[in-house]
Amino acid sequence: MQSIDINQAKQHLSELVEKTISGNEIILTKGGQPVAKIVGIPKKKQRLFGSAKGLIRISDDFDKPLEDFQEYM
Repeated sequence: MQSIDINQAKQHLSELVEKTISGNEIILTKGGQPVAKIVGIPKKKQRLFGSAKGLIRISDDFDKPLEDFQEYM
């Protein structure tokens, strides 16, 4: 984690943003006190359609009424 004064950050903003893209965090300070944090936004993984095929199994009687509720039916 890198700390940098807010006035210096104004001059090097594009460089700081590039550092956060690679996973680093930047703490902005004012008068030696931390005031803000710059972090990168993680990329969303592309979902692969059908990637769970064969992992989920539904029994043949999944919609059969439960014995505990027979009196309510």
